[in-house]
Amino acid sequence: MRAMILKSVTSFDNNQTPLDLVDWPDPVPAAGEILIRVAVCGVCHTELDEIEGRSPPPRLPVIPGHQVVGHVEALGPGVTMYKVGDRVGVAWIFSACGVCRFCRRGQENLCPGFQATGRDAHGGYAERMVAPAEYVYAIPKVFTDAEAAPLLCAGAIGYRSLCLAGLEKGDNVGLTGFGASAHLVLQMLHHQFPEMKIFVFARKAEERAFARSLGAYWVGTTIDVAPDPLQAIIDTTPAWTPILGALQNLDSGGRLVINAIRKEERDKSVLLSLNYPAHLWMEKEIRSVANITRQDVSAFLDLAAAIPLHPEIQEYDLEKANEALFDMKTKHIKGAKVLRVS
Repeated sequence: MRAMILKSVTSFDNNQTPLDLVDWPDPVPAAGEILIRVAVCGVCHTELDEIEGRSPPPRLPVIPGHQVVGHVEALGPGVTMYKVGDRVGVAWIFSACGVCRFCRRGQENLCPGFQATGRDAHGGYAERMVAPAEYVYAIPKVFTDAEAAPLLCAGAIGYRSLCLAGLEKGDNVGLTGFGASAHLVLQMLHHQFPEMKIFVFARKAEERAFARSLGAYWVGTTIDVAPDPLQAIIDTTPAWTPILGALQNLDSGGRLVINAIRKEERDKSVLLSLNYPAHLWMEKEIRSVANITRQDVSAFLDLAAAIPLHPEIQEYDLEKANEALFDMKTKHIKGAKVLRVS
């Protein structure tokens, strides 16, 4: 099968083609697994973190990709919950131990044995992949393959961010960064809290225009001061500078939810500007998002189908994965990027 593989950690500044297109052996499903013929796979900033060495080290060589939509091609021994031909998806959570204290209380995203799709196990930048049947999801019929792909990470992690934000009716909420995840979060907010004022902070003018077109109440840059204090802010950027802007805009007792697996090092020095009275005093709270659970993905897919959400997407052929990643790296992005595999 055709696959794009990462052989070594590198920097896009030195290598704009870190993934190689290769002929790779077709995987065979083991007990409890299914073989999926991949139709599309979403492109996520986490892949940039893996390639450039900011995330926990991937298993090398590895096939990236964790927003996978395809059809069941074969069943491993013992699998009864799916049949050949079913349309399914695979998300960031590839597996967890199932027995630790975190798994037992529904926090499998915190499991020490958490395995990530496309990092610890081969993912969807390939024509086929295998996955544990218990960590695979039926895709609602309302979505095309390409629409469904970003829902499996950008959407699901946005959903978890909203849950952690603890929003109440009448709150003002901010979204810092406006890419694949945030544009879905804004639509979820409109559905769940129709009267809520949503403030969007984005670096690029086209991102701010996009947010405005989706109904944002106010838009500004990542360091602008909003006209009203915000009770919650969700940050989806890979940078540190927007964190200070967000903390400055938080109301007393407000909560900042950081939805990023890693932050880039290049502007880390801005943290030296952290000012306790301006940024953290008055019981402001910072909370991070760590991975997702199966329940997050399932609940979000049901919500997305009920709305229904239709992500803004841009498609690339599988062999142009490097181009898609470079466009993401250089901020040439509107909505979500998806690889067309078959």
